[in-house]
Amino acid sequence: MISILLPVFNAAPYLEACLESIREQSFNDWELLAVNDHSTDDSARILARFAATDPRIQLFDSTEKGIIPALRLAFLHSQGNFITRMDADDLMPVDKLAHLHEALLEQGPGHVITGTVAYFSETDLGDGYKKYQKWLNHLVHHQSHFEDLYRECVLPSPAWLIHRADLISAGAFDANRYPEDYDLCFRFYEQGFKITGIPETVHLWRDHPDRTSRNNPIYADQYYLELKLYWFIKLHYDSSRPLVIWGAGKKGKFMARYCLKHGIPFHWITNNPKKQGINIYDQILTSTEILDSKKDWTIGIAVATPSARKEIEKFLKRKNKQRGKDYFWFC
Repeated sequence: MISILLPVFNAAPYLEACLESIREQSFNDWELLAVNDHSTDDSARILARFAATDPRIQLFDSTEKGIIPALRLAFLHSQGNFITRMDADDLMPVDKLAHLHEALLEQGPGHVITGTVAYFSETDLGDGYKKYQKWLNHLVHHQSHFEDLYRECVLPSPAWLIHRADLISAGAFDANRYPEDYDLCFRFYEQGFKITGIPETVHLWRDHPDRTSRNNPIYADQYYLELKLYWFIKLHYDSSRPLVIWGAGKKGKFMARYCLKHGIPFHWITNNPKKQGINIYDQILTSTEILDSKKDWTIGIAVATPSARKEIEKFLKRKNKQRGKDYFWFC
């Protein structure tokens, strides 16, 4: 059986369609653990109506506020051997659970199965969402999820399936770090799990003005960087290898402040001649020539423009640096 964990907060305009897409799944052996997270709209009544007509749907009211306590409560009551998440304003393609279940049975424990995703909107879909969709699906097609672990969340929260025992070994929803889906992705990496992508579209992501990721500050940029750096220091920082921060924009400065706050020494470089020699936070920005030395550098890159990214990749490849080992993209 697959247990579907569904936190719900003020999702009434979209909730019926979401629940219908779950009930229409071609894979029938599922249970839905829906948690009402203090909704003030008709979400609770809609959930109660569906639960009254389908014994596979269980409804709970969260006593705490927030998506992590809601997920924790749903998981506590779940009974399935396989676990997935769902967002209350999105839709499941009819064969989503079937495709994910089949692939996970084939791959076995130690694997997380995901697939391609598609955003949709009743209004024009923003370029940011289009780019994120394209990037996520590129990871699936190239089976390269963990290569860009620090760039963005590489595993969409409602688009994966995992063995229950594996989720428990990764800490499930015990941590209180936000964004919670990105944090869980890092813990999957820490456990040595392999993400396997299948070509089928397994999730339909609805964009709308009230979407949590648009409005909740826990999904703002600084929280992503805080989380990325927490895990970077834990997983990939080695005090025997000098650390380099590449980039002096907003994100580069955030990384520098984080390292200073936590007593982590670093060199700060930029390929912008106008910024070289500038003192920021009592740190002098230098040129990339520092990388010409034969030191065993660890490089965190906070440069976002596509043209600069291409040039940096070429530069580092000429120096035989490996992405995901010697250098890491943070944007």
